[in-house]
Amino acid sequence: MDRRELLKAAMAGTLTWRVGPAARAQTDAASLPAQPGDRLVRLGDSAKNPLTPGDIAVGAIQTTAVPMDEKTGTLRSGSRLNQVLLLRFDPSTLMPETRARAADGVVAYTAICTHNGCDVDDWIAGEKILSCSCHTSMFDPKDGAKVVDGPAPRALPALPLTVVDGLLVVAGPFTSKVGFEKG
Repeated sequence: MDRRELLKAAMAGTLTWRVGPAARAQTDAASLPAQPGDRLVRLGDSAKNPLTPGDIAVGAIQTTAVPMDEKTGTLRSGSRLNQVLLLRFDPSTLMPETRARAADGVVAYTAICTHNGCDVDDWIAGEKILSCSCHTSMFDPKDGAKVVDGPAPRALPALPLTVVDGLLVVAGPFTSKVGFEKG
């Protein structure tokens, strides 16, 4: 093997090594984004019980869930980008655009703050506002999770829902890119 052939082989091996895991991640069902038809399951539920609107109490703290492939039962929990926050409201209190994406008053938003990617982990019950404890960005879940305070540059992406056979089901992709703005 001459030097040129050795270099070509080395480069091919390096490219295969670098691209290999990324290619596998794209086909890993657990890491794929939520798909229409996916059921929602409470994060940490080893029994994988699909959630119903009745499982989400009106006005209560958010429930963290992940989508589950209806056909294979695979939880899409391989990426934190798939974690969603579920809240339930009286549908008449939701803004029209939010109501159109809700299922029986249940709304779903990404759990990742659009500011620095921290978890949106607080619920301000009196104001019915989601909050990120990292930098205190606050979001109104009744109005498309629009930013009401803090440094977040945009609303939380919403995940449209529907009810099928009494279960909460993903109706479409997130309304915008999940994640934060790189500054």
